[in-house]
Amino acid sequence: MSTHCTSRTEEQQVATGGAHGKAILLGEHAVVYGAPAVALPLPALTCRATVRRTTGPGVSRLCLAAQGEHGAPKEAEGDVPEELLLLLRAFAERAGLDAPPALEIRLHSSVPPSRGLGSSAANARALVRALDALFGTGLDDQEIFDLVQVSEQSAHGLASGIDALATGRERPVVLTDGRPRTPSVGAGFHVVVADSGSGGGTRKAVGMLRDAFARNPDHRTRFVQRSTGFTRAALDDMAAGDLPALGRHLTDCHRMLADLGLTTDRTDALARTALDAGALGAKMSGGGLGGCVVALTATAADATSVSTALADRTGARTWTAAVAKGAGHDGP
Repeated sequence: MSTHCTSRTEEQQVATGGAHGKAILLGEHAVVYGAPAVALPLPALTCRATVRRTTGPGVSRLCLAAQGEHGAPKEAEGDVPEELLLLLRAFAERAGLDAPPALEIRLHSSVPPSRGLGSSAANARALVRALDALFGTGLDDQEIFDLVQVSEQSAHGLASGIDALATGRERPVVLTDGRPRTPSVGAGFHVVVADSGSGGGTRKAVGMLRDAFARNPDHRTRFVQRSTGFTRAALDDMAAGDLPALGRHLTDCHRMLADLGLTTDRTDALARTALDAGALGAKMSGGGLGGCVVALTATAADATSVSTALADRTGARTWTAAVAKGAGHDGP
């Protein structure tokens, strides 16, 4: 859940904003061509931004505190990256400022980068929420989304918007042709997210597919149609509470993405291990070429069993999330 709070003096000096990670359940890559995609929030993976006005030179500085590979914290200080500079400029324009504000920015994130879990979108959303609180701009959901997208387009080259949405939501989100909605969930379920240990290549994968589709547009048409079919069928299964059928569609989608060259030996092995341990379905999640695998289970106990098997047999670190039964609705 995206939250923010403030600390005030006579003039507000410090504010914070929050966001969280996400996992793509279905529809990655096809979503940038208008096909539907489904993403789930990962509330256990949090990101918090703290912004402080500075009296120094009119240049913002960034400290990034992140969780390392084995859970150990690590920090890095330096210039604000280009994607967040663009966000600061866009925010300054929205806030009516003459120039981007000079700030000390601290991002504390447990969302691992380059894993397809929404790290860059979570950083951007947390920063926007903190800026909104600091300057009292009263941004609405659409304005927050638009600012996060400024950063995401710079970071990834072609961003569908699903990360910008899912990193601030409590429920699953479906994105189709840029329009979000909340899907119906007829029976609660759990997901296990397993880290392959290697960074995903979202920008590389997006470019690889774009070039391949430019050479053969028929391949793009078939991919979008197949992905759309899997996602729509899976959404029907989710609404009906038919978790075994939903799981089968996840696994079928993994095979389709593997045929495109987006999986690796490691992510294929993680998916197989999850299925062998009793997962109802498993697939790569996100950009591919590394990153993570997401596995579906019906119960928390099953999720624990799958998570334990992945850790014991492959050494992968895992995270779990619950998706509760609930009605769907249109809009954000």
